Amino acid sequence: MAETLSVTTLRDVPDDAVQNPRALTLVVEGMHCGNCMRKVERTLQAVPGVVAARVNLSNGRAHVTAAPAGADLDALVEALRGVGFKAYELVEGTTPAHATHDAEYLRRLGVAGFAASNIMLMSVAVWAGIASDMDASLKTLFHWLSAMVAIPAVAYAGQPFFRSAARALRARQLNMDVPISLGVLLATGMSLYQTTRGSDQVYFDAAVTLLFFLLIGRYLDTAMRSRASSAAQNLLGLRATSATVVLPDGTTQRLPTRDVVPGMRILVAAGERIPVDARINRGIAEVDESLITGESRPRRVAPGDLVYSGTISVTGTLETEAIAREENTLLADISRLMGAAEQARGRYVRLADRASRLYAPAVHLLGLGTFIGWMLLGYGWEPALTAAVAVLIITCPCALALAVPAVQVVASGRLFRNGIILKAADGLERMAEIDAIVLDKTGTLTLGEPRLIDSTAIDDRTLARAASLAASSRHPYSRAIVAAAKARGIPVVAGGDVEEIAGAGLAHVDASGETRLGSAQFCEIADTSPESGSTIWLCTPDGRATAFHFTDPLRADASEVVGRLRDAGFHMEILSGDGRTAVAEAAQVVSIANWQAGLKPADKIVRIDQLKAEGRKVLMVGDGLNDAPALAAGHASLSPASAADISQTAADAVFQGERLAPIIEALLVAHGARRRALENFGIAIGYNFIFVPLAVIGLATPLIAAIAMSASSIAVTANALRLSRQRLGKGLGRMS
Repeated sequence: MAETLSVTTLRDVPDDAVQNPRALTLVVEGMHCGNCMRKVERTLQAVPGVVAARVNLSNGRAHVTAAPAGADLDALVEALRGVGFKAYELVEGTTPAHATHDAEYLRRLGVAGFAASNIMLMSVAVWAGIASDMDASLKTLFHWLSAMVAIPAVAYAGQPFFRSAARALRARQLNMDVPISLGVLLATGMSLYQTTRGSDQVYFDAAVTLLFFLLIGRYLDTAMRSRASSAAQNLLGLRATSATVVLPDGTTQRLPTRDVVPGMRILVAAGERIPVDARINRGIAEVDESLITGESRPRRVAPGDLVYSGTISVTGTLETEAIAREENTLLADISRLMGAAEQARGRYVRLADRASRLYAPAVHLLGLGTFIGWMLLGYGWEPALTAAVAVLIITCPCALALAVPAVQVVASGRLFRNGIILKAADGLERMAEIDAIVLDKTGTLTLGEPRLIDSTAIDDRTLARAASLAASSRHPYSRAIVAAAKARGIPVVAGGDVEEIAGAGLAHVDASGETRLGSAQFCEIADTSPESGSTIWLCTPDGRATAFHFTDPLRADASEVVGRLRDAGFHMEILSGDGRTAVAEAAQVVSIANWQAGLKPADKIVRIDQLKAEGRKVLMVGDGLNDAPALAAGHASLSPASAADISQTAADAVFQGERLAPIIEALLVAHGARRRALENFGIAIGYNFIFVPLAVIGLATPLIAAIAMSASSIAVTANALRLSRQRLGKGLGRMS
């Protein structure tokens, strides 16, 4: 899986740190913008023994890869405390930080709003038409009443900003809350000073209202990030929390899912979630696997079938045998894969990171220049400082830093709901650029569930020998041979030391010689392909060769999907290792003129390289092990993989289910994500282009700056959320 980090990923660390890394996940409080995110990453990266550090701003988590014997938890937490961030290790079941922050911001928002409205009522009495006729002592009384309301309100409502700024200053750092706190405290302090002097220049209403709008922005920003939060983060919440375990004496006991170990017998009643990955011992039922595959139609399961954590037994009671612990289930595996894709940095994110790094020092210089300029023009330190604070507030690069990560997280969540697991962060960016699609046949255009033709013509001894080799492979033809043997009642025992050669077959050497199961070329047999179907051969040391003929039905929507992709202008090809006749039949059904058969993995790479040389950007769609080199060679890659193979596939994304339509969904989301990202860049740049000059010349007060800054962050997050439910169109058109 391709993964790019926003910081240097590998430093001078021992080889064992790279080969046997240790992963830690921290919850980091107080991150609000891209500068915070980069500061956390740089700090963690500087801790001895850390190999890599990634921060997910959406869920406030830092993922650290460390050498086996270095960078313990205390060292990481202490390093972050040194730069002003509170951190602790993620514990499963912990209340998400954003949920706590939502409640805190809402309480403080209510206090600020109540105080602001009351102060404004008193300010109306002072500044309305009766102000000129009001006695000076009465004005002073109203000012003192405003102070009595404002000071406690500022002290309480401003705590999130003050604490964050204090932590940063103690660490001799600056963050976005420093100028915010400075603006609020200066406005309040100046107003108190003017009140003691009996002056009319009092800004209690402005100080509290500034806090009110800042809290509105922070609350909405946090709430929207919660909505856009990682699908991987939310996924594990769908696990069963307990399991009914059948004890050796036949009684049952309810245990927490974390205590279930492989080999335990688990009873799953109708309507219950399956707690861990398991194999069915007894019972027949329909299982809702939409959580994993995106298919709404339940799958019928029977003894011997595998079922997965988080899925639901809809119609029957099952007795199963656990085959994995909670942390090693398919559901946990999917969550880790999605989390890795969301944490990594795509090209657009790296571009925004570089822009923000250059942007931060520039705006601080701009704020200083604004203060000096106003002083040189003779306006005095009060208006000069007010203008400088407005510049610092308004130029916070939050919108720029959130522009792409928010889109990336929302896109990942939408794909997951449609049965597509995004594994590479920049996979969608590359999918949005492709103009050619190369399809494998078996397991891609077809269901990947071939059936053995005329198995009755093969004697039991030969079928058992073939099944012994095939049991060591996940290839669809191998699974079909094993299934045929079991259906005939032949016990299947996997042979030891079986070697699998990708694109060729299986080989086993014993005292009698070498036995091979694979293609005609691999078994050194002249080409005797049948007129239909596909064939592999079993060649034994005594010189016997037995043909195994298969048929594999096309996916139900293969013709429709290929037709839509072709009409959209994509160049379509089939590259398959199957026999010529079988590939020709499939190509004719789906109307693809360009196809090649009998290819080895290296031959597929040659053809993909030829397409690249023609200037095409290729999306390779293949089914896993045999196509892994071709998947890596493509500009982007998709793989229809069985659930058990999902973590072993080399593709940028994996789609589940029996339909080919997820290819179209992935392309539509990729193009939609690129549009949303570019729109967000436009929002961030346009906001700064309009409001920064206004702040510099004094037309944007700190209050207006706070509103504009919060609005820009909310705007980019809201624009990203449009991708979650937006109809992307029935037709692809000519996507660019």
